[in-house]
Amino acid sequence: MKSIASLLSAAALGAAMLLSPGIAHAAAPNYVALGDSYASGVGTRSYISGSGACQRSTKAYPYIDATRIGANLTFVACSGARVADVTASQLASVTSAANLVSVQVGGNDAGFSSVITECAKPSWLGDCTGAINNAQAVINNTLPGRLNGLYGSIKSKAPAARVVVVGYPRLFNGTDCNAGTFFSPTEMTRLNQTADLLNSRIAASASAAGFTFVNPTQLFIGHAVCGSPEWINGLSNPVSESYHPNVTGQANYANLVGAELD
Repeated sequence: MKSIASLLSAAALGAAMLLSPGIAHAAAPNYVALGDSYASGVGTRSYISGSGACQRSTKAYPYIDATRIGANLTFVACSGARVADVTASQLASVTSAANLVSVQVGGNDAGFSSVITECAKPSWLGDCTGAINNAQAVINNTLPGRLNGLYGSIKSKAPAARVVVVGYPRLFNGTDCNAGTFFSPTEMTRLNQTADLLNSRIAASASAAGFTFVNPTQLFIGHAVCGSPEWINGLSNPVSESYHPNVTGQANYANLVGAELD
C-alpha cells in the first residue's frame, strides 16, 4: 500500500504538470490574408467598419477560416487590388512570424471587371471579343511574371509559412437571367474559358513557388450567376456587388481554402 507521503507527492507532481506552461495549448497560428475583392468579401453586402474602400467583410473566407481555426488574423485584402497593390500595400504584413498566408490576386490585372462591363453591353454597342482577347494576352504574357515576383517575396518574407494561393470561379452557367445585361452564349463560354486560363497561369506560378493552389471551378459549377442556388451575384445594386461571391459563395470558399489551412 502506498504511503500518504508518496500519494501527496504524486498529486503535487500532477498539479505541477497541469500548471506548467510547457504543456499549455499551442499558440494560435498567425494568418495573413492578402488579395483583392474576392478575398476581402465584396459581394456579401456587409463590411467591417473602418475598412473603407477595401470592403473587408466578416463573411469573407479569410475571416471565417481564421475564426474556425482560432488564428490571429491580419486581414489586408482590399477591393480593386492588383499584384502591384498587394506588393506595395499588403506585403509588409507578411513577416517571419506568419504561419499561414492566403493570397488571391490577378483578376484585376487582367481587367476582368472592365471586360465583364464591356461584354454585358448589346453586341452593337460593345466589343466583347476585343476585351477578352486583351485580357487573355495579359494573362498569358504579363501576369505570370508579376505573380512570380509576388510569390517570391512572400516566400522570402515568411519561409516557414504555409501559403495557399486561391483561384477564381467561372461566372456563368450558360444562362443570362438579368434584364440589364446582354451576354450571348458564346460570350459566356469565352468568359468562362478566360477564368480557366487565369487559374491555369496562377496555378503554374503557385506550383513554381512551392505553394498550394486552390481551384474553386468545380465547386461553383451550377452555382454561378443565375445558378440554383446562386453563389455569385449577377448584376446588382450597387453595381460593385456584381459578379462576386455572395455570403453562401464565401462560405463555400471558406470550406475549400480552410481544408488547406489546417
